Amino acid sequence: MKIDVVPPSALSADELARWSALQAAQPAWDSPFLSPGWALAAEQRQPRDGGVRVAVLREAGRAVGFFPVRVAGAVAMPAGAPMNDYQALVAEPWVMIDPRRLAQALGVDRLDFSHMLIDQTAFAPYVRGTNPSFVIELPDGYAAYAAGRRAAGSGVIKDIDKRRRKIEREAGPVRFTAHQGCSEALDQLLAWKSRQYRATGQTDLFAVPWTVELLCALFQSRAEGFGGGLFTLHVGDKLAAAQFNLLGRHTIHAWIIAHDEEFERYSPGLLLFQDILKWMEGAGYRALDLGAGDYRFKRQLANVRRPVAHGFVGRLSPATLLRQAQYGVCAAAERLPLGPVSQFPAKAMRRLDLWRGLR
Repeated sequence: MKIDVVPPSALSADELARWSALQAAQPAWDSPFLSPGWALAAEQRQPRDGGVRVAVLREAGRAVGFFPVRVAGAVAMPAGAPMNDYQALVAEPWVMIDPRRLAQALGVDRLDFSHMLIDQTAFAPYVRGTNPSFVIELPDGYAAYAAGRRAAGSGVIKDIDKRRRKIEREAGPVRFTAHQGCSEALDQLLAWKSRQYRATGQTDLFAVPWTVELLCALFQSRAEGFGGGLFTLHVGDKLAAAQFNLLGRHTIHAWIIAHDEEFERYSPGLLLFQDILKWMEGAGYRALDLGAGDYRFKRQLANVRRPVAHGFVGRLSPATLLRQAQYGVCAAAERLPLGPVSQFPAKAMRRLDLWRGLR
């Protein structure tokens, strides 16, 4: 099997269509992050030290697989990281390739992966851990979903309905807008999110220009099977909550989410989720993907959990030895009876990875 490595923008229209067709053939891959649109968007906005590249697998001259990454020095990472929530080799079902060959073709010493779909069996020997990713599936519409949540013993729907009545009684009428075209609402969402990052001691993803430029570009684009969508909730005339989400063929990925602290006691973010779920029924979408991260609201809302994996592939090199040492320290700390302190090395490694992606 031959592997060509090219920028996403160098792919022909036929090759981009082939990528989209391979993705559409597997329902589990119906994520905007696995589409050629994401790779193209990341190429245009992410820093270009090595650039976003696509490893194109070919058999007898025919493209049979696509694997996008960002090359930074001796290391490859997911294209668009840390803004990327899923990763996979999108390929024909029969394709099986050692990820070390991908790293070699990309010209890197080490290939880091995160949020890798668990069905990517070629990467299984290199997995160092998994995390749950949460999904709301709506094959039969909102009413059936709500009934399913109640049958599962979740009181989230009842609680949201109660909070909606309370906010309308005490603060004013609630108004939902899908595909909000107001750039001021997007600016407010990013301001809320940056404030949230700082208040919780996290790295502000929007303190670097390229992430904001990426969102603004996606806000203005709407291609078939890929694009950005801004969803808002107003209380009276005041913006109370907003989500900027990525849109796939049949899946919406909940991406950038925040709300006005003035309405905190009413949980306006949950109200907005409910409105989006009701809207999806008539808009051709079958799933709202909440992504990885074990948060209470995700556990309450989701009716499906999908594990995603993280790890690395590399040849003997300083970059690979460093990664092995990092994982070794994390594993050793997690075995010690130190309570929350045992998670500090893993948190430090994740923050370093985030910084690497942002620079």
